[in-house]
Parts: sequence; C-alpha cells; structure tokens
Amino acid sequence: MSVRFARRFRTLGALATLVLAGLAFAPETLAADVTDIGFVDQAQIASMPAFVATNRDLGAYKAKLDKQFAAQMRGVRDPNVQARIAQEFQNKLLLRQRDLLGPLLQRAQVAIAAVASSKNLSVVVDKRIVILGGQDVTRSVIDLLNGPGDPVPPVSTPPPSNVGFVDQQQIDQIPKMKAANDQFLKFENDQQTAAQQKLRGAKSDADRQQILRDMRKTITDKQKDLIGPLVDQTRDVIASVAKKRGLLLVIDRADLIYGGTDITSDVTAALK
Repeated sequence: MSVRFARRFRTLGALATLVLAGLAFAPETLAADVTDIGFVDQAQIASMPAFVATNRDLGAYKAKLDKQFAAQMRGVRDPNVQARIAQEFQNKLLLRQRDLLGPLLQRAQVAIAAVASSKNLSVVVDKRIVILGGQDVTRSVIDLLNGPGDPVPPVSTPPPSNVGFVDQQQIDQIPKMKAANDQFLKFENDQQTAAQQKLRGAKSDADRQQILRDMRKTITDKQKDLIGPLVDQTRDVIASVAKKRGLLLVIDRADLIYGGTDITSDVTAALK
C-alpha cells in the first residue's frame, strides 16, 4: 500500500517471518480457531489509480531530489557533512511521502477496519504471509474505497484475537540486540572492504569468484555465531509469551493491518 524502504532481514530482522507459537494445537483445531482471520492483498490496493498516481508523483519528486543531492554532494569530502546532507534529503523525501500518501493510507486503513468489523474479523494480515486459510477481504475493501464518500470507521474496537504480533523494530533496539547488530554490520563492512582490496590483485575470474565465495562464507559464519543465538533466544521468548497469552500464532507488526494482540512489551521485558 505504501512506498516501503528496504528492510534488513540479514540480522535480527529474520524474526519478521511467521512464528507458529501454538505447537501443541492439532492442525484441525488450529484451522477451526482461525476462521476470524482475514487478509488483504496490498499489491492490489496499491494498483488502484489513486495510489498509482500518487506513487508516480512521489517518484518524480525523488528524481528531482536525487539531482539536487548529487549537485550538493559534489566536492564534499567531509564524512560528517556528507551524512548531514544525506539526512536532510532523506527527511525531505519522508515528509513528501507522508504528505502525499498519508491521506490515502488513512482512508484505506479505515476501509479495512470497516470491512473487518462487518465480517466479525479479529485480525487482518498482509496476504504475503498467508499460505493456507483465512478470508480474503481485498475485493470488499477495494469496493468500499471506490464507493461514494469516505469509508466510515467502525464504532467498535477489534475483538480479542488469538493472533499476536511483535514490533521487530522495538526488539532490535534492545541494547544487547543493537550491540550485536552493530558489531555484525561493522564486521560485514570490514570483510567487504578487505575483499575489494583482494579483488584488485586477482589475476583471473576464478580467483575473483573464490574471493567472493570466501567473503560470503566468512560473513555467514559470523552471522550464525553472533546473531544466531539471539534469534533463537527471541523465538523461544516469543513462543513462551504466546503460550501464556493463549495465542495460536505470532507475526511481525509490519505484516499486521488490523487487530491482533500486541505482545511486544512482554517480549522486550523478557529479553532485557
């Protein structure tokens, strides 16, 4: 539905995948208990004329900013100044994105909430994470958005849900998580720099390919050693919290559109 900036799934962000927490439930019980879950194909909503036109305008604005950014960076050697200029232009783009897409996203969110309420759904997720089951409400949302006037928000709040969610960004900011992530990213950058130096002296394509393979293996091994235990710990904590709260499954906040039970604070408290 919106312009998304790339998320890093190389480190702790791997937890953004679906986490099945209710492992003790039989498949038939699970299927029966998740009939109040809906999903929306956000790609279809993003292809609606209003979103296409807005994204086109945003793309044109970004192209204009890119030219201004290149001109302003020309001749700048100070890394601190470069970082400041880059942040200024990033802020301009984000502000424009909010101004252009904000009203459309808010209208779509109200439409999704209205449809979910009318169908007695406790949660609506992004279609991308659905493999089996759930109720597709995409067409109903699009019809409501195409109808006369603005969608009317439901008068009731979402009912209690056995689908939980965690805000991965908050978990990533836990000191030990952030420290490990920063350490890994520095290691990765150092390995890439070292590989570039080796590539300059490589005498054949075979040598260059071997250098790249060695670099990737070194980075992957470091990731497993440094990040892997924290990912395992986080998964265990999420499963434990989910069991205590009676949740059937837990997803990342980024994949949730409506409803759900927020267990982020419980998970972060257990991890600190």
